[in-house]
Amino acid sequence: MIFSKALIGFISLIYILFVGFEFFGDDSVALQISVLIIPLVALLYFISVEKKTLFFSLFLICYSIPELILFIKDEVAYETYYYLCNTLSVLAYVFLLIEIYKSINFKEVLKRFKTQVIVLSFLSLYMGYVLFKIISPFLRISMEYFLEITYNILILLVLSISLLNYFYKDDKKSLFLFLGVLCIVFSEVINVAYLYIANENALNFMLVSLFLLAFYFLYQQSKLEDEVDEELAIK
Repeated sequence: MIFSKALIGFISLIYILFVGFEFFGDDSVALQISVLIIPLVALLYFISVEKKTLFFSLFLICYSIPELILFIKDEVAYETYYYLCNTLSVLAYVFLLIEIYKSINFKEVLKRFKTQVIVLSFLSLYMGYVLFKIISPFLRISMEYFLEITYNILILLVLSISLLNYFYKDDKKSLFLFLGVLCIVFSEVINVAYLYIANENALNFMLVSLFLLAFYFLYQQSKLEDEVDEELAIK
């Protein structure tokens, strides 16, 4: 318990230092500081949450490794760095998707929320189209192109499934999970703007802040139990 509180304080300190260096110091130092946040949140999960789940643990591991690889980015070829990090990020979203999906009776969801499923499908297609239009001028048809498309599809799929999960369960755990995923998706959209449109400090600040908020919600939901009615779940 004491170590967990100390770790939370350390994460808060790192975030404050990131903000300070981002706006009043060195951008490169701010970047190196910020990559510690998610791995430390993952560490907090592993030492403080008693009932860990396999796929959420794999999600945190796969999401944390690319952050740490940034420290040796200059020591490896760009293509190796790019494909390794993005493949791990894709796997992270796959594991998160499985974590959410396995707790849902999807037949019941389709039966009860048919309209919501249709609306979410159209919204996801539209958001995917917008992201595609932004990044497509910077990519040629290659493995990189298909990896980016797969990455964006998974992000939107996780968002849709997490929202349906909240509709289905309507409890605090599913709400925190949805809010965490929502913050991740917003941060990913801002990351696209930061990388391809405007390399601005304000965008990077929003990006890191949303990531921290996302993993706060995901950490909080991991400590809660599902409250869905068992009779409803087995229909």
